[in-house]
Amino acid sequence: MNLPVLTIIVPCYNEEEILPKTMDELTAVLLELMELKLVSNNSNILLVDDGSKDLTWNLIQVESMQNHLVRGIKLAGNVGHQNALLAGLEAAQKQSDCVISIDADLQDDTNVIRTMVEKYNEGYDIVYGVRDKRQTDTFFKRNTAIAFYSLMGKLGIRLIPNHADYRLMSKRALTELLKYKERNLFLRGMIPLIGFSQTKVFYERKERELGISKYPLKKMLSFAFDGITSFSVAPIRFVTYLGFITLLVSILAGGYALLQKLLGNTQSGWTSIMISLWIIGGLQLIGIGVVGEYIGKIFKEVKRRPIYAIDVDHYSENQLDDEVEESFWKRDGTS
Repeated sequence: MNLPVLTIIVPCYNEEEILPKTMDELTAVLLELMELKLVSNNSNILLVDDGSKDLTWNLIQVESMQNHLVRGIKLAGNVGHQNALLAGLEAAQKQSDCVISIDADLQDDTNVIRTMVEKYNEGYDIVYGVRDKRQTDTFFKRNTAIAFYSLMGKLGIRLIPNHADYRLMSKRALTELLKYKERNLFLRGMIPLIGFSQTKVFYERKERELGISKYPLKKMLSFAFDGITSFSVAPIRFVTYLGFITLLVSILAGGYALLQKLLGNTQSGWTSIMISLWIIGGLQLIGIGVVGEYIGKIFKEVKRRPIYAIDVDHYSENQLDDEVEESFWKRDGTS
């Protein structure tokens, strides 16, 4: 049986502090998998530099010259984690039998990679890395995450709770994923839609040792809102329902005011009028904002602009060199 070619994809953005340790640890894991005959010796680690402003790309280049398992792609600018991850997935799709995506911060347990590969060899196309505990997260982050997954479930959006972007995908699952051409990426919601055989492996998430988190509160809220609006029209429906409720309350209030007028009990009510105006005005602005968010997403989709541009691609170059060398030795051996 031919051993599968595995590519470990690592999106990187300003990770110069932790990256040397990340490359060493992933190299050790990959070498162990090769020794155990779980993956092919042609397997590799693909580091995608998402327009870093520090020495991240320099470290990747130096390591790729010293370590034949490490290869790199440098994007022309910062396009965001999801787009950088997609760039790596698209690059690895042709040359890999399976891929594993993992963040560069080493908070995800790399020992689980072996379990993922074993699950792949058992026949699973998608293996999710799921956090068994969230003890390393702050109280706020832990509870907002729980609320987010609960909300997404109620909206009918299928997500894997406590799963980020640590997963294995087979070649055919990845091929299906790349058929999704949307520009507003939310991979955590897209991948469960693919189907095929799926399973989970659990691990305990570690604290970040070096560097700073690339997902502050503002980015987390934006990411959550993107996930909701990319997979559900519930916010627009909520605004519609809110409009009907406001209309009903207005009718009741109007009837009450008319009744008071007929009974001769009317008094000047500047305060009530102003409060009503502010409430209705606020609801209108919220409604316009929600509808505008969807229109903005449509605007991005219909333009069909590329979501990333590759500046330097050592991954494809190395793959081509390997194919040429393999072809040469085959011809030489038969001559």
